[in-house]
Amino acid sequence: MGVQKIVIVGASLAGTRAAETLRSGGFTGDIVMVGNEAHKPYDRPPLSKNYLAGDWDEERVALRKPEALDALNITWKLGHVATSLNTTTNTVTLQSGETISYDGLIIATGGTVRRLPNQPELAGVHVLRTLNDATALRDQLTEGAHVVVIGAGFIGLEAAATATKRGAHVTVLEGLEAPLIRALGAEMGAAIGEVHRHNGVTVLCGVQVAEIRGDSRVTSVALTSGEEIPADVVVVGIGVSPATAWLDNSGLTIRDGVVCDANLCAGPQNVFAAGDVLRWPNALFADVEADMRVEHWTNAAEQGAHAATNLLATLNNVERAPYEAVPFFWSDQFDARIQCLGRPSGTAQVDIVAGSTADGKWCAIYSVNNRLTAVLGVSQPKLVMPSRALLSTHTTRDDALAHFARVTAPPPA
Repeated sequence: MGVQKIVIVGASLAGTRAAETLRSGGFTGDIVMVGNEAHKPYDRPPLSKNYLAGDWDEERVALRKPEALDALNITWKLGHVATSLNTTTNTVTLQSGETISYDGLIIATGGTVRRLPNQPELAGVHVLRTLNDATALRDQLTEGAHVVVIGAGFIGLEAAATATKRGAHVTVLEGLEAPLIRALGAEMGAAIGEVHRHNGVTVLCGVQVAEIRGDSRVTSVALTSGEEIPADVVVVGIGVSPATAWLDNSGLTIRDGVVCDANLCAGPQNVFAAGDVLRWPNALFADVEADMRVEHWTNAAEQGAHAATNLLATLNNVERAPYEAVPFFWSDQFDARIQCLGRPSGTAQVDIVAGSTADGKWCAIYSVNNRLTAVLGVSQPKLVMPSRALLSTHTTRDDALAHFARVTAPPPA
């Protein structure tokens, strides 16, 4: 192969899967993994659920057992922030000043948490993205605490559910007309909001935060309406931005993520990306959106492996394969298991094909221009997971409705 070193920037799920795939694909050279946290790779989904609830410890959220990571023979650069990339000299520079050369590079830096404008540095005000964030927040979710969650996206709602189950009094504030509106649209987002209200969460939509108040510690959240909500703890969960600031002068194309081709190549033939940080043209949904960026676990895992496979193909001068996938995500909130395949959107037509939102258990399909684009299920795993084939074959809305009519029909007498 003649290749000596591959650098992976991002000690993440995508980065770990990339390293594993490099080794299983026969790469015997050096693998250097750069991570801005001191921790070795860990699993993020439990941070807002099992770990935040206190049911899991740090060892349980580790992505791999120590011996499995040792077997990969990785040179770790943990607690180091990458600050620049030079694709002419094939080097990554760290905040410490150290420069690392590479023969191949995989960018897997994920996202950085968004903060409110003028968000104060008060005790009790938290974000939830890293293991350290979750540890700090977990210690303050005590029974009877007044918790205000700003932002009704998946992380905010999962944190709200966990805090409620720990005995806290939780209020969720959302600026749009419904929770999860960007992810699921208004109708389905409102239905998820009702799941939370049914479990005792106060959900306020269409409200704007004026100020987080307190002296050394947070005491309340003031709204632009003049209402003031008492708060012992505030969780700011307003999403993440792709972690691309370190690439500003790299020559790569940045547009809400690293713009890649269908093979996950970022431009230079030895530079690939994987996970939350990139956007790419997904051929399965080319008629719906020109390119996409996906912030979900399954996507990060699959892209990490795919990017590594294509990097090896490039280094070995063999043909690369495009990454084509049906996106999938899940979220556990109270007793509701939310699963979604495809690309839901607020502008799609939505049809409920099983159950009802009133009962808190349903399945819905999304379609755009009579093309099935997503299947959403709340506590309906047997209907959602077999739908991948429908989404990967450009099924029409009419055929999808007929399919679900058949599979939900009662057995003949």
